[in-house]
Amino acid sequence: MNKPVLTCEGVAKTYTDGASNIEVLSEIDLSVAAGEMVAIVGSSGSGKSTFLHILGGLDHPTKGKVTLNNKNLHEVSEEEKCRLRNRYLGFVYQFHHLLPEFSALENVGMPLLIRGDETNLIHEKAAHLLEQVGLKHRMEHRLGQLSGGERQRVAIARALVADPLCVLADEPTGNLDPNNAEKVLELFFDLQKTHQTSVVLVTHDPNIASRAQRVLTIENGRLQNFK
Repeated sequence: MNKPVLTCEGVAKTYTDGASNIEVLSEIDLSVAAGEMVAIVGSSGSGKSTFLHILGGLDHPTKGKVTLNNKNLHEVSEEEKCRLRNRYLGFVYQFHHLLPEFSALENVGMPLLIRGDETNLIHEKAAHLLEQVGLKHRMEHRLGQLSGGERQRVAIARALVADPLCVLADEPTGNLDPNNAEKVLELFFDLQKTHQTSVVLVTHDPNIASRAQRVLTIENGRLQNFK
């Protein structure tokens, strides 16, 4: 098995609601190997998205640790955490979270712009990814000129443009109609194989999850093999 690129050990998350403590996640361990796709399923409110946010350093665990490329995400400074996310992680959400004032090309190149890459390189890599997702003819279009499926393709290109070690995907087709969802999923899985990027995919749909190499479920706050 390839070496792990993202791991977590003993991760737990508890929220305080007045005088009550609500445990969402409990003692979760996970190791994601280079190039592996792991799907996580679970009922609504089971903590899937919370877990993904903790893996991405967007939320803090109550206890436990997350290691990305041998660095503990929750022991470094906020500046270093942002640098690690930008360099090693890609994110795809149910809603694309693209910037409407920028073109498709500019949106895709944003992670490279943030880390200070040269303009020519940014343009070249962003254009290449947009071509890979079938949007060569839409590079200069802004969000208002793109369909929902096209916007999600732009979001996938943005997630991959910096050659991340791992992409964290939270219901990436949940906001699309079935026909567009299937097209975007096929594209996403094809690109994952082409780029050999690890993926942690959160979904409520067992049929989508079944395409991953490993399927886990969150049940009663714990992560276990999918039944």
